[in-house]
Amino acid sequence: MHAFQLVGIDHEQFEHLFQLTDEQLKEFAAVRRIATANTGFPCRVSLEDAQAGEELLLLPYAHHPVESPYQASGPIFVRRGARRRTLPIGEVPPYVTRRVISLRAYDAAHMMVDATVCEGTLVATELQRLLGNDDVAYIHMHNAKQGCFSCRVDRT
Repeated sequence: MHAFQLVGIDHEQFEHLFQLTDEQLKEFAAVRRIATANTGFPCRVSLEDAQAGEELLLLPYAHHPVESPYQASGPIFVRRGARRRTLPIGEVPPYVTRRVISLRAYDAAHMMVDATVCEGTLVATELQRLLGNDDVAYIHMHNAKQGCFSCRVDRT
């Protein structure tokens, strides 16, 4: 069995943005949102869905800022007051299991070596399969339907 750990994005880079006006947020291509349901607003910092009524920012994020053709960025949600969450080894949270997920495996040179799309309930099995390849250094998860970055998965 190959152990893995899901890691949220560092919250510190976003905290100051919550103090800005909606007009000032435009300078960062960000918009303020209020969750209208208990699902559908997955926070990339806390690795859980925001609850209805919670404030979030929707903003662009460079989730793969590497020297590789695979460098990438895309939209993410961040909840007000969220703190970076590192899940226990082997844990896949409910916000993942409720979605269709794209897994993208990269080597140490940040080149993609494998990828798959699966139901969220199969993510743990697919992560273990991908990590069976010794060339895989880390994996990025994305919500397959919207294409949004979800989180990084580290080999443990």
